[in-house]
Amino acid sequence: MAINTLKEKVKLIGEKSLGFFLLILLGIFILSIVRNFERVREAEMLAKEGEDEVRKLRDDQEKLKEEIEKVQSEEFVEKQLRDTLGMAKEGEIIIILPEDDIVRKFAPKVEMEEEVLPDPNWKKWVKLFL
Repeated sequence: MAINTLKEKVKLIGEKSLGFFLLILLGIFILSIVRNFERVREAEMLAKEGEDEVRKLRDDQEKLKEEIEKVQSEEFVEKQLRDTLGMAKEGEIIIILPEDDIVRKFAPKVEMEEEVLPDPNWKKWVKLFL
């Protein structure tokens, strides 16, 4: 009987250690799955950030294309020639006005009258008798 009990003990220890080993293996497997989900979520966030950046860069590119078209237009070139270089078309007369500060010096000054309230009755009586 000692051999049977020894065999049973070994069998019981083997079953326990197999169960413990399977439990550890299951824990490692679950941990691996959780880490993989986290990696996938991080990759999705990075992809979304990349898509947002690409969208923003495309918008900027469109704005720059529109600005290039505007700058290359005849109207813009003519406006720049007139405003910055002071050029004019043939037959036009250029009038250059002085700066605002100088114009203000020559403008007549408008004096504003202060509104004065009439004297109260008691002051009128004092003036009358004194």
